[in-house]
Amino acid sequence: MNKGKMAAAEICLIALAICINYAGGQLALLLRLPIYLDSMGTILIACIYGPVTGLLTPLISGMLMALTGDIYSLYFAPVGMILGLTAGIVLRNNSSFGWKLVLSAFLITIPGTVVSSIINAVLFGGVTSSGSTVLVQALSHTPLGLTGSIFAVQILTDFLDRVISLYAVMAVLRVPVFRANWNNG
Repeated sequence: MNKGKMAAAEICLIALAICINYAGGQLALLLRLPIYLDSMGTILIACIYGPVTGLLTPLISGMLMALTGDIYSLYFAPVGMILGLTAGIVLRNNSSFGWKLVLSAFLITIPGTVVSSIINAVLFGGVTSSGSTVLVQALSHTPLGLTGSIFAVQILTDFLDRVISLYAVMAVLRVPVFRANWNNG
């Protein structure tokens, strides 16, 4: 690939990743799940093309989801961008499962969780479209308070979401067409 120019295959995979993010996010909203499922495409692209391209996918995904019914997605797009950046750094050419997958999930979760918790606390007071809002509100009446509850719920739900997303992405990357792009990306 020429530096500075995206190949057609890269553009198509970014579009596919955006669709994956959108479908996962909508499914989580529909089922009121306490996880988000809107980062699988971001992680996939970050693994294949690296951190810079990993930033682009969640930005477009967040705008699309905001325009089609979940305005909160736009506010949380920076979280996805941080995830894309960290996933691109941590996961580049790393196809491990088991404890290494869990460790990778933890490493890519922390930076985004900090930003997500701040956005949630400052802008929304713990109330968003996510199913995890119920958990935040229930815990906010404990000694953790609202801010502590937001962080505790975010770290747990983000980590679980990243483990599920990473497992799915690593399984997809075993498919020959994706593996070829991943190794050449």
